[in-house]
Amino acid sequence: MRRRIPLAWLQLSREKARMLVAIAGITFADVLMFLQLGFRSALFEGAVEIQTSLKGDVFLISDRYRSLISRDKFTERRLYQALGYTGVRAVIPIYLDYVQWKNPVNKQIWNMFIIGFNPDGNVMMLPSVEANLDKLKFPDTVMFDKGARKEFGPIPQMFQQTGPFKTEIENREVEVVGLFELGTSFGVNGHLITSDLNFLRLFGRRREKGLIELGVIQLEPGANLAQVMKNLKAGLPDDVRVLSKQEFIEREQGFWNASTPVGYVFDLGAVIGFIVGAVIVYQILYSDVSDHLSEYATLKAIGFDNNYLLSVVFQEALILAAMGFLPGLVLSLGFYQITRQATLLPMAMTIGRAAFVLALTATMCCVSATFSIRKLQTADPSDIF
Repeated sequence: MRRRIPLAWLQLSREKARMLVAIAGITFADVLMFLQLGFRSALFEGAVEIQTSLKGDVFLISDRYRSLISRDKFTERRLYQALGYTGVRAVIPIYLDYVQWKNPVNKQIWNMFIIGFNPDGNVMMLPSVEANLDKLKFPDTVMFDKGARKEFGPIPQMFQQTGPFKTEIENREVEVVGLFELGTSFGVNGHLITSDLNFLRLFGRRREKGLIELGVIQLEPGANLAQVMKNLKAGLPDDVRVLSKQEFIEREQGFWNASTPVGYVFDLGAVIGFIVGAVIVYQILYSDVSDHLSEYATLKAIGFDNNYLLSVVFQEALILAAMGFLPGLVLSLGFYQITRQATLLPMAMTIGRAAFVLALTATMCCVSATFSIRKLQTADPSDIF
């Protein structure tokens, strides 16, 4: 039996140059959408690396807190007041700030984000940190983020070659005694971890007794999280906010999405990619319909109705969507890899994102087809011949 070739494919492949232009346009639009969505995801994932790594159930922040890069201090008395509530097992004060790190190789100064806490508290869910907590109890010791940007120096390589070594932070000599990995974000290029006492030694200007940036509350096994939070909110003064871990994460992501232009820019970039692709596909399909209007009119004259003819155009749109999506996906994987190596941002392709962009591509092409077939619906065989 002779195999039937779909009419939609025959029409597309007849004008190969036009088809290639359409595929290139869709590929470009897909790459643009993939990159914008990838940057947006990296923005939100990178912004909450610290929150997701903290071992806590409830968090206290200042009522003036906006984000980790725009935080405010509050008295740690609020944290210790929480110890008196039923269900609370332990509380751990956290110090956060930026420090001036001296690259031990070229002596250049760069800002790094430093986290200070009592090593006995074991508040970080990072095995490499947990294994080195005792080392942080010694004076002037820190751990370095091996996911930090390269301008801080080849610290991981130096540590692997020589073991602990010394450099300067805030014009004070410190010893790097271990490595961990948190990575970079749009607000932080690298992290350091130290003890609470070492943190206060580094910041002579921060001798305000008992002021902290973050309070971590760990609950007893089986404690009712909602009830404990309700009691804390009712009992603690209004100068602090009580958040669950999920609320803490969502607050940080909300700051980057709503209070900065970054999230808006990435959303807008994805929308622009969709519009660019839709316009290109519309032009291609409209030209195809116009060039084959007499053939469509002939099909009408011999009995084919509008629904059949419209289905042919929509098939063309979906064929273009599939053929443009595949090279767009491959190119985007390459760009993700290049971007990840250059910026150290958490850029990674996910099945969900690929499926979402595929759905956007199909929608984009079908929207274009909807506008391009208006001329076909009004075509009258008597007018053509």
